[in-house]
Amino acid sequence: MSRVSTSLSEQAYLEIRNKIVRLELAPGDVIKEENLQAQLGIGRTPIREALQRLARDQFVTVIPRRGMLVSGIDVMELSMLYETRALLEPYAMRLAAKRGRQDHWDEMARVLALAEEPGATNDDLMKIDRRCHEIVWDAAGNRFLTATLDMMYAQSDRLWHLYIADVADMKHAVQEHGEMFERLAAGDGDAAAELCERHVRGFDDEMNQAVRKRLGSPLPK
Repeated sequence: MSRVSTSLSEQAYLEIRNKIVRLELAPGDVIKEENLQAQLGIGRTPIREALQRLARDQFVTVIPRRGMLVSGIDVMELSMLYETRALLEPYAMRLAAKRGRQDHWDEMARVLALAEEPGATNDDLMKIDRRCHEIVWDAAGNRFLTATLDMMYAQSDRLWHLYIADVADMKHAVQEHGEMFERLAAGDGDAAAELCERHVRGFDDEMNQAVRKRLGSPLPK
């Protein structure tokens, strides 16, 4: 596979995944390759490679003789998603505290400052939350860990848009990143990891409450 093909495949993967996360492609929707090619301006081969990867990451389901559908979300598996993140995210924090450079912490300070701008929306704050996690993953310097956490965060992000985007207050979550940032910049990985586990479990609790309120209703399409 050429570098150009790889780059286009990665671009297609991220853009299609973003459509799924933001519910532009909702659970149960049929994936039409020709529509994606037209929307993204990317050829058939990179689109197909991206969809194969999305299927491996469980964002897309392949149905024999029917094609591909956007995967549904089994609410019974929510606890497994968050319990796994609650183990891996703190581990990434410990690695980041050891391996992170000053430019990582300068970038995190810059990103956190965006939360103080007037008119910052919940969606803006969610993007800040994600970027803070991405900086930590980069600082941790473990591409296998980063790939896993990136996929799991995207699944969590989709759940956020599905269940609580219209009611959640992300200000507290971003404030928690400010506390983690202080520990990371000081090289205190254990304290940062403890705060991170609390941060992830807080999302888990909020998500569980939202899901319980909607039990008995089908997932929106």
